[in-house]
This record gives sequence, structure tokens and C-alpha cells, in this order.
Amino acid sequence: MNSLLYVIAVILVIGWAVAFFFTTVGSLIHVLLVIAVIALLLGVIRRPTAL
Repeated sequence: MNSLLYVIAVILVIGWAVAFFFTTVGSLIHVLLVIAVIALLLGVIRRPTAL
């Protein structure tokens, strides 16, 4: 019975680690998207206009 509890504990810890990793990566992707949009807007604003 003790080995079964250890197996369940290890599975839960691994599941928690995977979920934490994907949550962190998901947040990082959103930050990178915001930076990309800001860079795009600055590029459009700073582009010289040919009038």
C-alpha cells in the first residue's frame, strides 16, 4: 500500500510540474505577443511618409 501512495504522489507532482511549466510558457507567449505588437506599431509610426 505504501508503494501505491508513492506512485500516486509522484504522478501528482509530475502533473503539477507540467501544468506549472505550460502556465509559465503561456504567460511568456502573451508577453512576447505584446512586445511584437508594440514593435510593429512603432515601426508603422516611425516610417517616413512619402507625400
